[in-house]
Amino acid sequence: MRDSSSFLRDVPVLLVAVVWGSSFLAVQRVAEPGTVVAMLVLRFTLVLPLLGLVAWRGLRRMGRSEWLGGAVLGLVLGGVFLLETYGAVHTSATNAGLIISLTMVFTPLAESALARTPLPRAFLAAAGLAVVGVAMLTGGGGLKAPSLGDLLVLGAAVVRTVHVLTMARLRPIRDTDSLALTWVQLATATLVFAVVAPFAGPLPWTAAASYGPAQWAWLLHLALLCTLFAFFVQMWAVRATSPSRVSLLLGTEPLWAAAFGITLAGNHLGPLALLGGALVLVATEWGRRTAVAPARDAAQVVEADAAAEPAPASV
Repeated sequence: MRDSSSFLRDVPVLLVAVVWGSSFLAVQRVAEPGTVVAMLVLRFTLVLPLLGLVAWRGLRRMGRSEWLGGAVLGLVLGGVFLLETYGAVHTSATNAGLIISLTMVFTPLAESALARTPLPRAFLAAAGLAVVGVAMLTGGGGLKAPSLGDLLVLGAAVVRTVHVLTMARLRPIRDTDSLALTWVQLATATLVFAVVAPFAGPLPWTAAASYGPAQWAWLLHLALLCTLFAFFVQMWAVRATSPSRVSLLLGTEPLWAAAFGITLAGNHLGPLALLGGALVLVATEWGRRTAVAPARDAAQVVEADAAAEPAPASV
């Protein structure tokens, strides 16, 4: 009975990893380079009212410093979304899903540098292995530079690390309700997107009018499953099971991203690129297990890239 109950608790968390893995493909189905910002406005405009209803009590209790702290985090999170989404439309879904998982390696490295505490040699070996794997993956197994999309997603992984560390160090938000804090972050990012949208392509409602049924289905997938569903399942799961178990299950996201990219998006990887992708997966999991006190990103809890965690980040 205990094993059956544990399995039932694991299924929703595993589904979150699956939908997060599909988010890179979903972005490619909805957005083009000229409509990225408009799509982001539409995506989170769908999310904010629903999340706001649930977070209303927490929002009413927030003080000025908490609102300002959430807004600062929202600006950083907006940068993550822009880099991830622009990157996803300029590279393969497989590459994007694997490269963004490097956040799990970058975060302990940055935390160690800031705290001036050494990391285990095993973690440093894992970090080196991850770098080799990314070079093989993005080079297609050859000696060529990474694509623009690969570099943008790599930048998103770096900025997401900044988001993790900033969240851990902002004292005013340490006791803030997580639902309310998530709403403030997403609202701030969406406001920035809305201001930038007229200068970055078509207006959101113009983009919305051009969407067909398939694009609307993918947009709803991003908003309702990759964001709201993922956030609430993770909120429930950390109470119903252990955080380490949640982290382990969510850590399968890059596998799902690769699976969707290869089977549905038709991504083709040569033997050396496949080996590189495998090295990235092994290295990030090895690093996650061997890092001392890895930092936890509370924002990817929504994200689907809606906001972050030790879970990987998704657009």
